[in-house]
Amino acid sequence: MSLKLPFFKNKQKEKDDNQFDMENIPNHVAIIMDGNGRWAKKRGLPRIAGHKEGMDVVKKIVKVARNCNVRILTLYAFSTENWKRPRSEVDYLMRLPKEFLHIYLPELMDNNVKIETIGNFDGLPDYTRESIQYAKEQTKGNDGLLLNFALNYGSRFEIMRAIKQIMTDVDSSELSIDAVDEEKFSEYLYTKGLSDPDLLIRTSGEQRLSNFLLWQVAYSEFWFTDVLWPDFSEEIFRTALQDYQRRKRRYGGI
Repeated sequence: MSLKLPFFKNKQKEKDDNQFDMENIPNHVAIIMDGNGRWAKKRGLPRIAGHKEGMDVVKKIVKVARNCNVRILTLYAFSTENWKRPRSEVDYLMRLPKEFLHIYLPELMDNNVKIETIGNFDGLPDYTRESIQYAKEQTKGNDGLLLNFALNYGSRFEIMRAIKQIMTDVDSSELSIDAVDEEKFSEYLYTKGLSDPDLLIRTSGEQRLSNFLLWQVAYSEFWFTDVLWPDFSEEIFRTALQDYQRRKRRYGGI
């Protein structure tokens, strides 16, 4: 759905809207953080200014997710298709994780946040891998919110990679073809060990998946907003969570 806020609210409704059912919080929220470039263009700024602003939003949303007892937050930070962007923009995006972690890692540690990644880690520049690996090592003992960055990630590549690995294991007799079902297939994906997203959020008004978690979001609830990522606020995130709580998930049943 798209975010549409009413013009008026009575006080009782406003009070009700601020209530959370803590028994019905999505365990795993995935976000396609879209609109940084358009946000910057609207202000006559270079695209990297939008990415810088978007980095600060990540910190705010991580805090809300943690406070609302979301267990996993997966953020689509850089796709396999993003390499097609201008070299200067790609170079900045590759340095952004180091900048983000340099500023916010102490706070993430204080808040018991664990950092993980999904995607082709080997395809990233050394300085990007090193900064992320350092953060993963520093936070590996944390057992609070799992902050999962999708970096150099493409779902089609992930699925093809899984198929090839399964074929290799079957050929070497390490795996029986009869043992390959949906659960076994999921063990070959980057998200092995993680629950599928309960809620997928996309900002900026676009309503497509853009090669993100195609297998994993088969039964996720989708929530779309026209708000550009740098303008995505704690209040809007709570609105998405509240809307999720009003839905009835059927998983193909009645």
